[in-house]
Amino acid sequence: MNRIPFHKFLPGIAWFFVVMVLICLPGEDIPGNSMFELLQFDKFAHTSIFGLLVILLIRQIAMSGLNKKVKLHYYIRIAISVAIWGLATEFIQLFFIPGRDFDLLDFVADATGCALAYLFSKNYLLN
Repeated sequence: MNRIPFHKFLPGIAWFFVVMVLICLPGEDIPGNSMFELLQFDKFAHTSIFGLLVILLIRQIAMSGLNKKVKLHYYIRIAISVAIWGLATEFIQLFFIPGRDFDLLDFVADATGCALAYLFSKNYLLN
């Protein structure tokens, strides 16, 4: 099996920590604009943030010399793992972050971003 050097995953790992910092912001530090709330901007943000995380992690697999079947298995594992992490972050917010709570629609947006990134990767990055 071709080994992918760890440093190739650093953009995805760095983005993971950026997302973790954003998710751990206390509720009073999150801007609460009525226009953003009306447009459900935070759902778009969740979809984008988690989708980008999946793409940053999958990109390294896509550029590797692995065969298509193995790449596809990694794509699925990464997308599911990031979606599960999205669910875990909702529990982290519920139990450990002041002023934040569990929002099922945030998790749905996270999982949607993961699924869209998986589909994009499967259709455009799988070679």
